[in-house]
Amino acid sequence: MSEPDLMQADLAASEPIQPRELTGRMVLACLVGFFAIVMAVNAVMMTAAVKTFAGLADDSPYLAGLAFEQEIVAARAQQALHWQVQGKIVWTEDGQARLELSARDANGSPLPGLTATATLVHPTDRSLDHDLAMTEVAAGQFRGETMSDPGNWDLVIELARGGERQFRSRNRVVLR
Repeated sequence: MSEPDLMQADLAASEPIQPRELTGRMVLACLVGFFAIVMAVNAVMMTAAVKTFAGLADDSPYLAGLAFEQEIVAARAQQALHWQVQGKIVWTEDGQARLELSARDANGSPLPGLTATATLVHPTDRSLDHDLAMTEVAAGQFRGETMSDPGNWDLVIELARGGERQFRSRNRVVLR
């Protein structure tokens, strides 16, 4: 075969490919497929949201908003006391966590006549909150046994005298 014959054979073998015709059925199938995928993803996301929703943070957000002004007044009164309250979590030999609190006045003297309450608050699920039974071991010294569930917790400490709250703090702690 001569060279011009080869060129004609190559041209005949490489005929242009005809594009597929876009039909109404194809457009309908693409549209239905697209919306089916969107609906499936939405169904999965809604199911996950409903199953993991723990509920409202407050039983009554309206009442919580009204109580906010009282919390501001209490925080200012607490700040004026200049108390030095320190808490630490100590691990015992048997693997239990224990909370130790120390409450002192502005001069560094222990504060007698206080009652202490402490709560480990789970940041996302209120059903996991855990109250700690605090006992006074000396004037201004308290101790309470806690659980040993690992994770991030908010430690809420309240000190009261005569049933009236004098001090409140909320700090993030990590139990390992």
